[in-house]
Amino acid sequence: MLSRVLDHAWRLLATAVSFIVFGLSALLLSITVCPLLALTAPSQALARARIQRALHHACRCFVGLMKIVGVISYELHGVERLAELKNLSKGRLILANHPSLIDAVFLLAWTPNAVCIMKQAIRHNAFLCWTVSWSGYVSNDTPARLIQNCVSTLNDGQSLIMFPEGTRSVPGQPCEFKRGAAWIALRSKAEILPVVIRCEPIMLTKGMRWYQLPPRAGHYTIVVGAPLLPAGYRPPGSSPAQAVARLTEKLQQILDPQRIGHTIAAPAWSLH
Repeated sequence: MLSRVLDHAWRLLATAVSFIVFGLSALLLSITVCPLLALTAPSQALARARIQRALHHACRCFVGLMKIVGVISYELHGVERLAELKNLSKGRLILANHPSLIDAVFLLAWTPNAVCIMKQAIRHNAFLCWTVSWSGYVSNDTPARLIQNCVSTLNDGQSLIMFPEGTRSVPGQPCEFKRGAAWIALRSKAEILPVVIRCEPIMLTKGMRWYQLPPRAGHYTIVVGAPLLPAGYRPPGSSPAQAVARLTEKLQQILDPQRIGHTIAAPAWSLH
């Protein structure tokens, strides 16, 4: 009993420290590293790439910190695919389910140069607003503009991390995917890299505060599947809306842990 109380107290302290470190690190990057990298780069594209790589290393360090202090543990399958961008004319559309607050941090930690979709609220976050602005993240201000900006990002050769649910999953309920990810995939014709994320016991999920900790450290399992092509989902004679509906449904079948059960350890997925 005493050991459980001490373990909970330590993880509560370690979680608080981890998020303080995250916020201060983001602020430090915004006012030092990001401006320096931008001002010393010969072009805006190179500056953006350097800043994205710096964020990649920062996220890797943050995940490592959370593991060292005992807040989380994790196992990874196929994450080397997140860095495979050689000989690609377009970026990859990295699509994942979204069970917890730090899912994007995990994906950025293993993707050297990637762009995320920035919520409007982040623009008013004193710790994060400048960092994401320097890195060229895509704003979700309007749906039409969001889709076009995402397509342009992929056509420029950058990877795009996206959660088709649009928000964190509700524990115990099936994922409900919005159709924006399918529209972006079909319009850009970019490869899709499917990622399934699971955390047991659940933590940092929708409706949970940072201090509402599970009885033990959350264990993340992250599985990256083989690249998939969306082109087959618009056969001759079909409308764009039909193709989007078909692709959205298939992505939901692939990425929803509630549907695939315990098969995520074997990422032999196909869209066909």
